[in-house]
Amino acid sequence: MRSNTLTLAIVLTIGILSVSTAAILIRLATTVSGVSGVGFSLVLAASRLSIAALVLVPTWRSFQTASPSATKFAIGAGISLAVHFATWISSLSYTSIAASTTLVTTNPLWVALLSWAWFREKPTRATFWGIGIAMIGGILIGFDQTSRDGSNPLLGNGLAIVGAWAASLYLLLGREAQRQGLSVKSYITIAYSVAAIVLFPLPFLFGSSYIGYPVLTYVYIALMAVFPQLIGHTSFNWSMRHLPPTIVTLIILLEPVGSTIFAIALFQEIPGTQVIAGALVLLIGVAIAILGNSTKVS
Repeated sequence: MRSNTLTLAIVLTIGILSVSTAAILIRLATTVSGVSGVGFSLVLAASRLSIAALVLVPTWRSFQTASPSATKFAIGAGISLAVHFATWISSLSYTSIAASTTLVTTNPLWVALLSWAWFREKPTRATFWGIGIAMIGGILIGFDQTSRDGSNPLLGNGLAIVGAWAASLYLLLGREAQRQGLSVKSYITIAYSVAAIVLFPLPFLFGSSYIGYPVLTYVYIALMAVFPQLIGHTSFNWSMRHLPPTIVTLIILLEPVGSTIFAIALFQEIPGTQVIAGALVLLIGVAIAILGNSTKVS
């Protein structure tokens, strides 16, 4: 049990550090290219997932067959992942990194409610308290008045919340696909490929193209595929086999904290006292929820 717990801790730490680079890389790509808006955001989302899917092509040789229902859940997860990235990456063109990453990681609330309604998995009282406290911390960060709010905070924040809903559905559908026989490798191959196929034609509807950007833009896109996508998301998918989904998504709430730390290091964006207070409250909520569900670790 001690070895299993240590492995989970290492995998989740790597996952958090990896996904925390996502918003930073997106902002860097947007700055270098000199383009923003929904069209370019869809280019970033589709490119990131297409690269991740192509990297997984060699795994098709050892692809694991599964029941039709497992495959359907994986396909549904891929569609949800496409919606998640389309809305969340677009949100970063309209609102701040702190607000966007905080709101998109409110999925513990939605996962808990969906798990309760769908799988009859009632969260413990400690989990409810942890979620409530973590949400207060998230609100403090997301509605900080001392940071730049972006060109259209209301639209950006709304897109981030839709991204959180889609991410919650993606995690639950993915867990169900794995429960019904798909390995992590086979599952992410299907999910990433479906998401890439769904997203790829969308930029053209907004008059955007995949070519003509500075070389550095494509470097940042490749880094998005490797770190946040292949390393970060795969770490969380693996963890869903060993931890309750509410716990995994609560740990993902650490992403805005990591993103803020990276933003300080790279952009010298020093958060205000409200952001710092929110981060502390958020961490306390995560700790309470984890301790309350420690007996559920398999």
